[in-house]
Formats: sequence, structure tokens, C-alpha cells
Amino acid sequence: MYEEAERITATVGTALERVREAARGEQRLVVAFSPGLRVSEAIRAFTARHPHVTVDVLPLRWWEQDAPLRDGRAHVGYLRRRFDDAGLRTVPIGRETKVACLPVTHPLAARSSLTTADLDGEPVLDTRARRTYTLDEKFELIAAGQGVALVPVSITGSYSRPDLVYLPVTDFPPVETCLAVPAGGDGPGPVREFLDLAVPALRQAAQSRTARS
Repeated sequence: MYEEAERITATVGTALERVREAARGEQRLVVAFSPGLRVSEAIRAFTARHPHVTVDVLPLRWWEQDAPLRDGRAHVGYLRRRFDDAGLRTVPIGRETKVACLPVTHPLAARSSLTTADLDGEPVLDTRARRTYTLDEKFELIAAGQGVALVPVSITGSYSRPDLVYLPVTDFPPVETCLAVPAGGDGPGPVREFLDLAVPALRQAAQSRTARS
């Protein structure tokens, strides 16, 4: 009930703010993004063409993904699957591998790579087993020996610390990244214009990062 109340409050608050912005003649675009994904290339391309539109960003928490697109907090999301895409239009951007994050003291930490079988029986910190509210919390628990996690490789550069190791999991399938908007929400206006510019910009950036990795 508490989470549902939070969702309703957010929806009402967003609707009121949109009404106030319309009354002031303002145009605003809110772009949500999953942890580790970089949306700056797309925003630069958009603001160069549409400097009159104010762009805000909304960092997403691990478990919410598509929620801000449904409650009105965001117009566009740069997301990783899996999420419920019912009622959303999605545009594929690229694919991203995941790596295993372990404490440096773990018996497997000295390996150069792992398979999913190596992780059988390990306590995995994810939204189903144990919800963590921030990346800092997740990594602190891993470093303390409370479990391991599979995390997108894009996160590793921002969270390098001496008490953690990241190892590739050779047989774990990559995850798709995509842009998502509410179905019917990409009519003429800032959202459609953002998509037109963001898709090629983000695809090129994703390909460049893949080539470097």
C-alpha cells in the first residue's frame, strides 16, 4: 500500500507540474535512464537542435525501470530489459554483457572468467532475493561477503574499488538496451524529435563502447 501511495502521489504531482509548465508556455522533456547507461550523447544532439526545450534526467532505481513512464514522471526511458513493455513503444539500441561482482576475498575471485554453473549456490543480490536501494548499498553488501551480483559491464567503470572484482560470465546472455516511450506518446513534439536524434546517437555510442571493450 505504501508503494502504491507513492506511485499515486508521484502521478498527481507530475500532472500538476505539467499543467503549470503549460500555463507558463514552457517545454520540458524528462529522460529516465537505467544505472550505468549514458544518455548524454542523445541529450547533446537534442539540445543542439532544440535549445528552447529544457531537458531533465531521472536516474532509475534497480527495480522500477518502466514505472516513471507509466506514472508520468518521465517522457522517455533509456532502459535495459527485462521490464514490462505492455503499453510502451520500444526502439532497440544495443546489447550489453553482464559481469559477476564478487568480494576480492571470494574463492572464485582469482579466476579470469566464470560460467553460470560456477555461481550455483551463491547468494545472488537481486530484486527478487534482496532489494537494495542504491548501487552503493549493493556493492557494500557484496564487499562484506553477503552475496554476489550480476551487473551490467557499463557500471564497472564507475564503481571500481579494491575490495571488489568483476569477472566475465562466459555463458550469460547479453541484455538488450532500448529507448521506451508510452504508446501514443511519441506524436509530433519534443518526444518524437528526441527519438529521431537519440536513436542514431545512442546506437553509435553503444557500438563504440562495444568495440573498445
